[in-house]
Amino acid sequence: MVVLAVNSMLLDGAGAGLDFYLVPDFERLRQVGPFNVIYNAMSHAFFTLSIGIGSMAIFGSYMSHKNTILKEGLTIAVLDTGVALVAGLIIFPACFAYHVETGAGPGLLFVTLPEVFNRMPMGQFWGAMFFVFMSFASLSTVFAVFENIITCCSEQFGWSRKRSSFYNFFIIVLLSVPCVLGFSEWSWGWLAPLGGTILDLEDFIVSYCLLPLGGMVLCLFCTRRYGWGIKGFFDEANKGEGVRFQPWMRAYLTYVLPLIILAVFVLGICDKFGWMGF
Repeated sequence: MVVLAVNSMLLDGAGAGLDFYLVPDFERLRQVGPFNVIYNAMSHAFFTLSIGIGSMAIFGSYMSHKNTILKEGLTIAVLDTGVALVAGLIIFPACFAYHVETGAGPGLLFVTLPEVFNRMPMGQFWGAMFFVFMSFASLSTVFAVFENIITCCSEQFGWSRKRSSFYNFFIIVLLSVPCVLGFSEWSWGWLAPLGGTILDLEDFIVSYCLLPLGGMVLCLFCTRRYGWGIKGFFDEANKGEGVRFQPWMRAYLTYVLPLIILAVFVLGICDKFGWMGF
């Protein structure tokens, strides 16, 4: 990805793309609103790190006690941000160099970028490399989601990982059918407030509801005496070497963080349905 980013930044006209991507536009920030920017960034963090659906908790259970949980968490956050930054250095300079629309949303990946690579010297090579990396990124996300389901079935029903994977493969294929048909036969009008398709409904359930509410449950479990308890959490999280949770963080984790998560959930619902003009 670094090689692709360097190649994009060396294109003629790439400087405008770098300015668009990296230079803050305070007038645009004022129009959108700083609060909206912060809220959207926090919502994206829930989505990109799969916080709240158990994947991180399951992967964390495989950790050794060599490093502290906070150290591993910071490493994940830095790597995730770094990959996203490099991806932007690939996309935006190339779009400006070839005068391609940058606001295409999801279509940017599969419609706009292929057009960019078609116009680029050795475009087939660079395009193939980019989509190979995207495949790895998508596959890692699939692993994260499937690990949640496979581990749950293995622990709840005593299945082996092979058996759990086999049964869940057919279940997931079956449950994917409504999403596929949602773009044609099952494109129902009552879904219009959520985007118009079953995929949008599923995205609403996961991104706007399950992720923040699941994060809230995990937070309360780790900090309340009815769950793990803050002392038990600190004792476990601080095992190993690296950055540790400090006593002064207790108030933040116990009171401030749940309120932040609740705000993300409530404002997300209001934003989706336009209840507050948010």
